[in-house]
Formats: sequence, C-alpha cells, structure tokens
Amino acid sequence: MKKKLVVATNNAHKLEEIAAILGDEMELLSLKDIKCFADIPETADTLEGNARQKAMYIYENYGMDCFADDTGLEVDALNGAPGVYSARYAGDGHDSEANMQKLLHELEGKKNRKAQFRTAICLIQEGKEYLFEGIVKGEIIQEKRGGAGFGYDPIFVPEGYEQTFAELGNDVKNTISHRARAVEKLCLFLKK
Repeated sequence: MKKKLVVATNNAHKLEEIAAILGDEMELLSLKDIKCFADIPETADTLEGNARQKAMYIYENYGMDCFADDTGLEVDALNGAPGVYSARYAGDGHDSEANMQKLLHELEGKKNRKAQFRTAICLIQEGKEYLFEGIVKGEIIQEKRGGAGFGYDPIFVPEGYEQTFAELGNDVKNTISHRARAVEKLCLFLKK
C-alpha cells in the first residue's frame, strides 16, 4: 500500500508539477482531498518559515504527514525582493499579471537583471521536521514571452537557456525548476 502524503496546497498547477516529479512513489493528497478549507496562515518573514507554518498546521490539525513549500523570486537589483512576498507583490490579490508589471516597472533602467527562484520545502513526517531547498538562477527579461506555466514564468529565463519558463513548457520546467530541485531532494529522502 502506498504511503499517503498531504501536499499543503490548493494550487492545481503546483500539485501537477509535484506529482509529475514524484511519480507514483506515494499517494499525494491535496488540502481539498483531506477536506481542509481553512485559510492556512503564511505570516512568516522567510520562505522556510511559511513552509513550516503550513506543514505544522496540517500535521497538528489532521495528524497526517505533510509537506508544504513556499517559493519566492529573488531579484539581485531589488535586494532579494519580492522574495517571500512574490505571490502578493502588487497587493493581496495574488494577481500574477499585476506582480509581473510591478516587477518590470521596478527594473526599468537597471542593468543587473539577475534573479533566482528559490523553493523551501518543510516535511513533517511522524512528528519530525525536515527542510529542503531548490534554487534556479536566471534573469528577468524586459517583456513577457510564452504561454505555459504560472506566476513570473513569462519573464524569467533560467541560466543556460534562451527561453522563459513559460516558453519552455511544463515538461522542461519540471526537470530544471527550483521546485523540481527541492522536490528531488525530498524524494531522495522519502525513498531512503
């Protein structure tokens, strides 16, 4: 029988990405699957803190092994911003378009467009806590390109590529992304 593992998300894109990376090693359950409709707080000032907060909430309230992640886009010229505030950079609406426009506006005239996506994962397994991190470096381009992916994907070109995450498509992105790298570390750990 497959082990069950809750992924603390209702983001269908994120769940698909993680399932594609994990394969059929485990049975992944979303928040909806466990009937968790609470607005889980993400009030920490670090990616690790937010991931831990979400995973602990599930473990404490549902008694199930769980992992949660938080991802941020960290831009050199903006001292690491938007970082932990990436999803709500342009306000609380989690509006990807508005977030991208704000970021592009703030980078106008700046030569250094280096950035990195960073994912922190917190796994709570049998009451123990484990942290995993994945980073992909790249740069922010001047205008949006591509239709796949979500968030900042249309303006981020990963190192070693000429296309944005949104142009590369999910199959390629799932093998090289920050989340893929963090989930890979998590998978190696879970397979031990």
